[in-house]
Amino acid sequence: MKGFDKNFLDLPDYIIKITYQIWEMKDVESIRDYYAEGIPVRSPDGVIYGPDVVVKATYATLNEFPDRQLLGEDVIWIGDEEHGYLSSHRILSKATHLNDGIYGKATGKTLKYRVIADCACKNNQVYDEWLVRDQGAIVRQLNIDPKKQAANLIEFQGGKDKCSIPFNNSTSHEIKYLQIPISSNNTGTNYANILKEIFYSNFNVIDNSYDRSVNQEQPGGFKALGVDEVKNFWISLRSTFPDSVFKIEHISYLEEKNEYKKASVRWSLEGKHSGTGLFSNPSNANVHIMGISQAEFGPKGIKNEWVLYDETIIWKQILLQTG
Repeated sequence: MKGFDKNFLDLPDYIIKITYQIWEMKDVESIRDYYAEGIPVRSPDGVIYGPDVVVKATYATLNEFPDRQLLGEDVIWIGDEEHGYLSSHRILSKATHLNDGIYGKATGKTLKYRVIADCACKNNQVYDEWLVRDQGAIVRQLNIDPKKQAANLIEFQGGKDKCSIPFNNSTSHEIKYLQIPISSNNTGTNYANILKEIFYSNFNVIDNSYDRSVNQEQPGGFKALGVDEVKNFWISLRSTFPDSVFKIEHISYLEEKNEYKKASVRWSLEGKHSGTGLFSNPSNANVHIMGISQAEFGPKGIKNEWVLYDETIIWKQILLQTG
């Protein structure tokens, strides 16, 4: 890869190796080498800029979970030497809550949860990032309700007047990465079109596009097995935010010989919490959901799917508007 250290064989190798170096080798300061100056890092809770802030956040996480392992399940990527690269890195984290921190007093509990990071890369550096962590899975394993954790987070950040404002379509942020050109006919676009149909409430597309024995990993650490359970999840999410606007933010895909075709789609859902479903009774709060979904396609449709958004930040938005 032009501009990258020769130690990296390809983009997945680069992403997996620097992740291991930073987190498991605890070489946190190497972030200053691998993250570009002024890099925007967006998460559901807002935007931070630059390696210094990323270093500080990484130290804080490692202090609370010093034995954290980041098992790279997959890297779905697109790009070339001219345009740069975009990786969508799905990680299964294992960690023990050994010290006090953002999740409260140390519990000694061992956790498993997923993270998906979309990283734009060029010249041996990450220069733009989107990050979604399954906070719902984390807090449930610590015996904390996601709504309660949202309230704890507001207090931890200094209260309603001082806490960070969750990311939404009005958030001011610098965009350094634009969608790398892709063909119009590919697995990523196919998956994006399936998601569009689901959020247009055409749930029949699930019967036609998913394998009957599909496995779906859901936010909160939950799992759905079979097309009926998958359909129930998507219907519940849509009915919770019935008038919200769904938008495809980014598409990437892999079509490798002798492998399942794979897709990663970053999406957003913005509108009022006006329905009953996954987030209790309607609050009419304006909510923005930053979501990333990945899928593997078998001969009978989507065989495996991972859906990720941050429940605690959805609750945070509701609480900031309703008390």
